Order: sequence, then C-alpha cells, then structure tokens
Amino acid sequence: MSIPIIVTGGAGFIGSAVIRLLLSDARYRVVNVDKLTYAGNLESLGDNVFNPNYCFEQIDICQHDEMLKLFRHYSPQAVIHLAAESHVDRSLEGPSTFIQTNIIGTYQLLEVAYRYWENLPDQTQSRFRFVHVSTDEVFGDIEVGSPPCTEQAAYAPNSPYSASKACSDHLVRAWWRSYGLPVLVTHCTNNYGPYQFPEKLIPLMLLNALEGKQLPVYGAGEQIRDWLYVDDHARGIMRVFSHGKVGENYNIGGNTQLANLQVVHHICDLLEILAPDKPAGVNQYQDLITHVADRPGHDHRYALDTSKIREELGWKPRESFFSGMRKTVEWYLNNAEWSRRVQDGSYQRERLGMGHKEIA
Repeated sequence: MSIPIIVTGGAGFIGSAVIRLLLSDARYRVVNVDKLTYAGNLESLGDNVFNPNYCFEQIDICQHDEMLKLFRHYSPQAVIHLAAESHVDRSLEGPSTFIQTNIIGTYQLLEVAYRYWENLPDQTQSRFRFVHVSTDEVFGDIEVGSPPCTEQAAYAPNSPYSASKACSDHLVRAWWRSYGLPVLVTHCTNNYGPYQFPEKLIPLMLLNALEGKQLPVYGAGEQIRDWLYVDDHARGIMRVFSHGKVGENYNIGGNTQLANLQVVHHICDLLEILAPDKPAGVNQYQDLITHVADRPGHDHRYALDTSKIREELGWKPRESFFSGMRKTVEWYLNNAEWSRRVQDGSYQRERLGMGHKEIA
C-alpha cells in the first residue's frame, strides 16, 4: 500500500523538485496542495502530473475547512510544508501577502494537521511527520569571517519575508512543544537549478544574457550566499523526513559561499562555452553586467553549518556548485519553451487540469 504524503507548495520551484523525487519511488502517493500564485507552475512537474500516484488540489492553506476536508479524504502519513511567499523584493513592496501566507497559512495548516493527528490510531500516529521547510535568512546577516550558523543560532530576520518565515518556524516549534505534533524543521541556503522562476538571480541573469539584456547586479555584487542545487535539497528534505529526530532542526546547504558577482561571472563564462552564438551587438556576455542601486536592508552574508545533517543523517550534496551550474545552464538552454511560457504568462492560462483531483 502506498504512503500518502501532502506536499504544500508543490507547484513551486523546490516543491516540484520534492514531488519529482517522491514520485520516483512507487511507495509514495503525493497530494500536491497549491494555491497557484504567480510562482506556481504545474509544468515544472513534467509527466509526473499523469502519474497514478499523484493528485493535485488547488487550495489555499489558509482555508481551514478546505484543508480539513483534504486531510480527512487523503489520510496522509506526512506533510511536507513548502507553501510560502519567498521573494525578498516582493516582500518589501507588499509584506501583507507574506504575513498571510507564511504566518496565517502555517498556523491554519498546523491546526488542521494537529486535529487530524490527535485522532489517529496510536501506531499510525507514531509514524506521522510534519516537515517544515524554512530558510537561512531567518538568522539574518552574518559577518564575513565569522563561522556559519548552526541550528542553535539566534534568529535575527531583516526583511518582511525572513521575519514571516521566522514566525512560522516558531509556530511549528510551539505545536511540537505544546501539543506534541511530531515536527521537523529544515533551513536551506540559496537554491538553484531547473524550473526556477525567472525573478531569482541565476535564471534572471541567464535568460537576460541569452536575450542580450542587461544583467542587473545589486550594489557592488559583494553579497555572499551559499549555493545549493535544488535536487540535493530535495534529497536532504527526504532524508530528514525518513531519518530525522522529531523536534529537531536541520541545516541543508551546498557548502559553497560565493559573492553574487562571482556567480554572475560564472554564468557568463558557461554561456561563452555552451551558447557561443550571442545576441546581436553582444561581444562578451560579461559586457552586459550592470550595477544598480542596492535594495533596502540587503543582508551581506548568509551561511549554514551543515555538519549536523551530515554526521547524524549521512546527507551531503552530490553536486558541486560548478557541476550543478553546468547542469542548470544546459537545462535552460534545452528548455527554452518552458522559460518562454513563464515569461509570457501562458503557463498560468493553461495550467488547470494538470493532474487529477479527487475532492469535488
């Protein structure tokens, strides 16, 4: 019998990678719960939308009654919670959406999950897991030269996005300590890879370069991030789900800290090799780099210490930054139609009906 798992935000970048990994194992039945905001793209699941072990339900996690109905219908043995607004620039322009989805949505999901879990038979109850996927940004800016953040680092969020994620982390912990809900929390560094929405740094730079557009870099481009290939992140989440200790936090990172400008230069170098036929008027891709005014409160450095998940659970990334970046650039070059449909909005007009649903 298959193991039913609810994945919230499964049409997003990381969520779709988790679902693709889950469906590669016939033991799992996946229920993708996604509101389908602008960043939700069911095409990122590929042929998996036709997998008999996959169902899609377009539901806002803030809708308590709809979520309760969903839990009762599918009887999940786990929840992997990825539904979130995640773009810092958008959080600066309109924080209310982040408060609603990341805080209120997580609260509603915890309430439904707890009410469902407390009524399960003892044996089923002991197997249930609630995995909450968070970010390194909740720990705030760390100085260059200081050690990466461990799971015990103090929270110091500096944007509406990271503050809303920090709040959701605290809610998840409270539902474990106060009510006993078996939760696990993961914090990840910057993800990259196939199917990433073009507002993010790497796909934005890559697609702009291929069109001969400017490559806008905030400030001097000295902001440092640790880079994690998205499929490695998905494997890390599943390792925590299957082997993690209830109530614990686990950092998942790529162990490669680079300045944003270094990342952009590497994209340009790869394109010189993999896409030598440049747009008209472009001599070298690096000529397109343009420095623009930095955004307010831009954190200089994030980094996570991943020794806990490596030593306790045996996880480490399979891809180096350089192998993962080459795969990423090659994927975008070979999947121009996916990018075009995202950029012109056609993915939003035609995405309904991708994958069957069972709840009327």
